Amino acid sequence: MEARLNLFASPVAAKFTQHLVAAGKALADSTLPLATQELVKLRASQINGCGFCVDMHTKDAAHAGESATRLNLVAAWREATVFTEAERAALELAEQGTRIADAAGGVTDEAWENAAKHYDEEQLAALLGVIALINAFNRGNVIARVPAGDYQPGQFG
Repeated sequence: MEARLNLFASPVAAKFTQHLVAAGKALADSTLPLATQELVKLRASQINGCGFCVDMHTKDAAHAGESATRLNLVAAWREATVFTEAERAALELAEQGTRIADAAGGVTDEAWENAAKHYDEEQLAALLGVIALINAFNRGNVIARVPAGDYQPGQFG
């Protein structure tokens, strides 16, 4: 599969991507655990069918020490026993935030309140940002048909 658009060759796409990456840096520097951030990115990417991001976040999480068992069970997190209650709350919020068009009311109060039991206000802000940002990356990559499989951990800095 070939990409429809080279996101690095287009000046507009490259500049836009730079801004998204800068937003990601602010989120990575937050107190929201990096493992939680990667799990959320992976789950949203699975839902959105973004092969490039599934590849990237699986490899980045594994490189950071995440277990293969946990990575393999992200898609079935509700039935899995390997996630903490905090991670489960983050994954639920990520799913509802990613599938926002599927629910008339968007994200439920219950999902938000459950996440708020486990994360402080700054971590919730970071979680919201991670969910929004990965959905933006997913959509760009899916629209441009960016192929998956060749990503190497740390490839983008």
